[in-house]
Amino acid sequence: MTSAARPLIAPSILAADFARLGEEVQAVANAGADWIHLDVMDGHFVPNISFGPQVVKALRPHTQLPFDVHLMIEPADPYLEAFAKAGADNILIHIEAGPHAHRSLQHIRALGAKPGIVLCPATPPEAISEILDLVDVILVMSVNPGFGGQKFLHSQLPKISRLRDMITQTGRDIRLAVDGGIDATTAPLATKAGADVLIAGSAIYAKPDYKAAIAALRPENTP
Repeated sequence: MTSAARPLIAPSILAADFARLGEEVQAVANAGADWIHLDVMDGHFVPNISFGPQVVKALRPHTQLPFDVHLMIEPADPYLEAFAKAGADNILIHIEAGPHAHRSLQHIRALGAKPGIVLCPATPPEAISEILDLVDVILVMSVNPGFGGQKFLHSQLPKISRLRDMITQTGRDIRLAVDGGIDATTAPLATKAGADVLIAGSAIYAKPDYKAAIAALRPENTP
């Protein structure tokens, strides 16, 4: 099933120039981004380390766009409040990162942020069937999380379609995001499958013209 909504574009700052992150956030905001995606990695749940709530807090004054904070950390619960206070609008946790996603999602909403759940490539859609009433965002990883610049896993397209059907059945307004290997070639595949948020790192930040790179991910501008 295809999502009827025009997809939101969320540049991932993991691919940005870390020496000038504030400017990089402002640049994609001015270039037409809808959200800013922030990947938080702990070197434990995923084999990489990125940044913590202090960086989120430091970037918050640089744009009014929603901050979509993806916690690739285990456990996530001890840090939820810190990221909410730092300015996260959406806080996404992995279904694989702990046994109590239900409680964690409730806590995120109580903190004033929008709760989201993330699925790794090997995780089936049914793993989150019992918590659909608690989430505002579902994120499908179309690469194995931990590093940017990986190739899109086409095996995730049926999962995106299945999740779109599950969302439709709830009658709720839940965003369905895809992250990993999104570029001008794969973006229309993800959108056709039902995604309405496209997260892209190198497909935007590795290009000289951020506005053109973001526009290239829109369905009306793709082949």
